[in-house]
Amino acid sequence: MITIKKTKNSRALKDAVEALSGVDLSVCYQCKKCSGGCPVATLTRSRPSEIMRQLHLGAADELLASDLVWMCVSCGTCSARCPMGIDVAAVMDALRWLALEHGAPKPQGNVPLFNRAFLKTVETFGRAYEIGLIAGYKLGTGKLMSDVEKFPVMLRKGKIALLPPRGGDRQAVKRIFNKVKASTGAKS
Repeated sequence: MITIKKTKNSRALKDAVEALSGVDLSVCYQCKKCSGGCPVATLTRSRPSEIMRQLHLGAADELLASDLVWMCVSCGTCSARCPMGIDVAAVMDALRWLALEHGAPKPQGNVPLFNRAFLKTVETFGRAYEIGLIAGYKLGTGKLMSDVEKFPVMLRKGKIALLPPRGGDRQAVKRIFNKVKASTGAKS
């Protein structure tokens, strides 16, 4: 059951999400295919289809505090499965952005730390770099030696590389990060 407290800014949040994501939320007819394919839906209290419905109903505070907003890995499965072509992952990105902007409570655990570590490797190397991500995350948690026994196996199986990836356009990625920082006033 979805419980929603109506507030003055309920409509404003829906409008802001549509503007940031470029998605027309009114075309969602609640088929729930986005939830059926979501790899983290079973780990969260809310499913993508519930988030979409809450947006329709005018939820604001409930959405910005949703655990799915923070747990979403932006894999795009929900967007690929949507028969109406809704970019649900972009909606989640917009909600995450708005949650930060409105100072909504952050989730328990290390999801924000992981997100920061991931983005920092992309910003630095132009692509994801697993060892850099692992190092940033482990430094942030203070658990440097946990799971260290898995490293040789992952290296041997080619799941991680010692050197950062080559290729891609690092300068284009840097321009994107700089443009976002300039438009939001964010710091490195």
